[in-house]
Amino acid sequence: MKSYFEDMPVIKYEGPDSKNPFSYKYYDAERVIKGKKMKEHLKFAMSYWHTMCAGGADPFGGVTMDRSYGETEPMAIAKAKADAAFTFMSKMGIEYFCFHDVDIAPEGTNFEETRNNFHEMVAYIEGKMKETGIKLLWGTANCFSHPRYMHGAGTACHADSFAYAASQIKNALDATIRLGGQGYVFWGGREGYETLLNTDMGFELDNMARLMHMAVAYGRNHGFTGDFYIEPKPKEPMKHQYDFDTATVLAFLRKYGLDKDFKVNIEANHATLAGHTFEHELAVARINDVFGSIDANQGDPHLGWDTDQFPTDVQSATLCMLEVIKAGGFTKGGLNFDAKVRRPSFDFEDIVYAYISGMDTFALGLIKAYEILEDGRIENFVTKRYESYTYGIGKEIVEDRATLESLEAYILEKGETKVESGRQELLESIFNTILFK
Repeated sequence: MKSYFEDMPVIKYEGPDSKNPFSYKYYDAERVIKGKKMKEHLKFAMSYWHTMCAGGADPFGGVTMDRSYGETEPMAIAKAKADAAFTFMSKMGIEYFCFHDVDIAPEGTNFEETRNNFHEMVAYIEGKMKETGIKLLWGTANCFSHPRYMHGAGTACHADSFAYAASQIKNALDATIRLGGQGYVFWGGREGYETLLNTDMGFELDNMARLMHMAVAYGRNHGFTGDFYIEPKPKEPMKHQYDFDTATVLAFLRKYGLDKDFKVNIEANHATLAGHTFEHELAVARINDVFGSIDANQGDPHLGWDTDQFPTDVQSATLCMLEVIKAGGFTKGGLNFDAKVRRPSFDFEDIVYAYISGMDTFALGLIKAYEILEDGRIENFVTKRYESYTYGIGKEIVEDRATLESLEAYILEKGETKVESGRQELLESIFNTILFK
């Protein structure tokens, strides 16, 4: 078996002046910020699918990357892939990973064979985890790639497809529990529709909720104490996906009584595809107490699909980390790099460069977010902007003592109101001054 990442050096922090491409410029794992190590603030995780499996295929061309790891038999490839994954994470200093069931084990000729392959690989990965100390952040089942899910999984019009998805989820949950994962994700890749002419939307949503209730009941009865997540995404592959954005997901969770067990796993590229900013989705999750975990990546504004690029936008990362800090930081979730190297970046060392860049981006975002909070000008401006609600008629409104009649009487006596500038340009200037100093 050919080894991968064996010749890769251990990636260490060398500071922003380093010219060594195999070093961190901003990610100093042991640096303490506000009483926590940087690695605890960020909780970086490797995505098994994009990092170890993606071959560079796109709708217009086949694979450009060999991800067979020197083997030819499916199970041998799976074990070599796991060896490479844990070598890579160990040398990067990444302490968590995330997986779909089909990422770690090949499908067999029937469900029983597929399940046996999966169980064998879960045991193999459990051994690698014990050797390295690397932990599972969250697990999930791929209920979207196989043709059986062309009409959906939990929202399928065929009961057999629903049952198959439930079986996959059961086994993926078993693996998550066995490996100590603190999260289980539902990403509804095919949970949506193309046309209402052939769709009973209400029935499909009811069935999706039924499947999620089954998963919660099974997980809790089998010792799963972590969070269940829904990952919002507006489109692609389905034209109308039921998990469009955080607000849509929140309405679904509340309608079906799932909000006590579910939080959201927010992906940056999905936020922008929904017409939002990354930080908007995080803020909606935070203020509604459903913030859970993050898939870190970025999209290309010139393309209309999910490009899953490694994050390099420090401004976006800073705005993200401001929301994470305001939410109290990560608890059971973390920052999973749901990102893949570009199709022409086919060497294994390109994966190393990509992760260094992404981890440095969020490390710098964390540093700058705390600098903004410590500077205080932006936060103080926001506080002052709503100051009129701390006294007089504003305080009556906040304390629910005001009525339409009392507010009308107040305006009749006071007359025309006076407003103040929002100072957006000033605040953006302050933000940039801190970001680039």
